[in-house]
Amino acid sequence: MILSVSNIHKSFNEVPVLQKVSFHIEDYDKAAIVGINGAGKTTLLRIIMGEMSADEGIVTLSKDKTVGYLSQHEAVSGENTIYQELLLVKQDILDMERQMHTMELQMKTATGDSLARLMENYAALTHAYETANGYAYKSELVGVLKGLGFSEEEFDKSIATLSGGQKTRIALGKLLLLKPNLIILDEPTNHLDLQSIAWLETYLLNYKGAVLIVSHDRYFLDKVATKVIELDNTLATVFTGNYSDYAAGKEMLRAAAYNAYMKQQQEIRHQEAVIEKLRSFNREKSIKRAESREKMLQKIDVLEKPVEVRADMHLKLEPKFPSGNDVLAVEGLSKSFGSLSLFEDLSFDLKKGEHVAVIGDNGTGKTTILKIINELLPPDHGTIRLGANVAIGYYDQEHHVLHPEKTLFQEISDDYPNLNNTEIRNTLAAFLFTGEEVFKTISTLSGGERGRLSLAKLMLSEANFLILDEPTNHLDIMSKEILEDALNAYTGTVLYVSHDRYFINRTADRILDLNRRMLISYLGNYDYYLEKKEEQLARIDAVFATATKTFTNSSADGSSVKQDWKAKKEQQAARRKRENDLKKCEEKIETLETRRAKADALMSSPEICTDVARLQELNREKEEIEAKLSELYEKWEELSTEEIE
Repeated sequence: MILSVSNIHKSFNEVPVLQKVSFHIEDYDKAAIVGINGAGKTTLLRIIMGEMSADEGIVTLSKDKTVGYLSQHEAVSGENTIYQELLLVKQDILDMERQMHTMELQMKTATGDSLARLMENYAALTHAYETANGYAYKSELVGVLKGLGFSEEEFDKSIATLSGGQKTRIALGKLLLLKPNLIILDEPTNHLDLQSIAWLETYLLNYKGAVLIVSHDRYFLDKVATKVIELDNTLATVFTGNYSDYAAGKEMLRAAAYNAYMKQQQEIRHQEAVIEKLRSFNREKSIKRAESREKMLQKIDVLEKPVEVRADMHLKLEPKFPSGNDVLAVEGLSKSFGSLSLFEDLSFDLKKGEHVAVIGDNGTGKTTILKIINELLPPDHGTIRLGANVAIGYYDQEHHVLHPEKTLFQEISDDYPNLNNTEIRNTLAAFLFTGEEVFKTISTLSGGERGRLSLAKLMLSEANFLILDEPTNHLDIMSKEILEDALNAYTGTVLYVSHDRYFINRTADRILDLNRRMLISYLGNYDYYLEKKEEQLARIDAVFATATKTFTNSSADGSSVKQDWKAKKEQQAARRKRENDLKKCEEKIETLETRRAKADALMSSPEICTDVARLQELNREKEEIEAKLSELYEKWEELSTEEIE
């Protein structure tokens, strides 16, 4: 065992935050602490690290064990370059290198016993150097920097010129290179892109020590965690397994607790009815028996009704009116900022009811695309067309749609003047703003509170096309699940940017990957994207290689202008054919999906569900439809991908 947390109690202003919290971390555990915002997760980490004292309880770290801690907002500072800053972690190896070099110079002139002693000490030092991974520390350092999203061109950048997120990534890199026996991380994925998060997952999975993580990233926890410690209503419960195992176990415990509560309530009502009946007999013997039962009833340890946290927040998204089938068409979109070109000639469209996620590395222009569509930024080139009856609802990760100087009440009442006071208060209460909280100034709200208020405005908008920029940022896991359920029930169209892979998996039916300054379409969720990504990129590389070869050959024969004109005509003809094929494919898919839905409805109807022969016939028909749909989905994806060619 590397860490023991025993019976920790902590209160603020006499309000308990942690009570009787106990758990332990073994040498190779990968443990996660989860809970809603305000459950005490960061407080517990600070108590473990000795930055805050507990009111009661003991934290014990095994002797000769080291701990590394990265807080949620920790960052590096100073004038070092990125590479120099990480090199500080390897100071012991650098000292050994200098000492070895000094010995090598001394051995050139030493003789006799002096040379023998030098050689003996040199052998011991080189062994220690090798044990400390001295011969590979540079490649290790470069690997960590690249894994965390820094290119070699950035290694010489001064830390003073970096963003807060980049400084936090460097602090994380230094901690990983220190290799303590126990790594404690508070929200480590907040400033990482998808590629860096995937790298960190692999790093932590292969880490030889123990790891304790606070995170709202459920996909990350599914990959890394082997133990989950839940903080709920001041108490801690330990679950074995990853996040999905915890979620299933939590639901089983909740169901068992609710059943026990209902069973006890039923028994209490039964006893009360018997007591009332016995008293109604108005006989001495019956009254004594009633009193005896009353005493027994008073001794019962009455169970509290289990509270479902998610029931406190209510989010229902529903369009006021439906849009047309064509919701959005983007053609030839390009955007640059100075000499930095984010993307060129992007084209895509959205149909009614689609839920599409835009993903990609940090800085590729995902948020810029959303801002251009929402007319917050002008494009350099390209056109954007909204379909008939399209009404946009916009969720901005920086919450620019909110007015910092207003109160929560004013924010809602000014934008929706038709709502009365009771309706405004009810709306805010649905997002956990009650009592005097509705008169708080927005500038004083936390990131999570601003997110909830933005969601409230989104719900009231009754839009049929939602554009969401990082909608899960600052939301705890419970709030994310509420948003996921609301989006899955939403009948309108959704386009969003997110780094939350679990969220994407649950809510997206198509993914647009902004990669190599182009959009690559995947007809499926995040897991499907991972499965097909390498195949798609290889296909794109092959297309580019062929195009480059064709261009080189055509230039060599002196007829490049003619060839370019011919190629352009062929490209235009191919694009028209692709668009026509794509439209036909979509129509076939829609027809088959309608037939499948009708077959499902028939199979579940009372008059047919008992007709075995008819059921078999419908089942065969449905299997044929599924097979055809599978082929059409593949064909649709191929045609969509051809757009980049």
